[in-house]
Amino acid sequence: MPITLTVTEGLLAPAVEAQVFAGLTEALLEIEQLDGNAFMEPNVIGTVNVVPPGRVYTGGKPGTAAFVELKLPGVALATPEAKGRFIARATDVVERAAEGRLARDHIWVNVVYAADGAWGIAGRSYDNDALVDAISSAAVQ
Repeated sequence: MPITLTVTEGLLAPAVEAQVFAGLTEALLEIEQLDGNAFMEPNVIGTVNVVPPGRVYTGGKPGTAAFVELKLPGVALATPEAKGRFIARATDVVERAAEGRLARDHIWVNVVYAADGAWGIAGRSYDNDALVDAISSAAVQ
């Protein structure tokens, strides 16, 4: 499940970027109660994009910000409560890592859903039922 973290350069120390990504991954897996799941853990993937100052905008003007985008199948974070918990945890992870260089109101989290049957892993197309089956049948590591 791809996570994309985009931040203004200078907000996160390079050594902290991996820790932030690990924190976002941990948040998703814990909320979904899938930490240790042999199917899910290797499929939480993503990137950290560091954008030069002056190339990030807030209110139409250059600013400092962080954006977390999580792409999921429709069966993940399926309740408003689960979405809210992920958004709060993701915001906390980024805010702590920025160590005061970023105001909380400049952290945005967006959860985006793929259409049923439009999820692909290793060249295989999964619908929601097939994903649930794969996750359910995977052993906990």
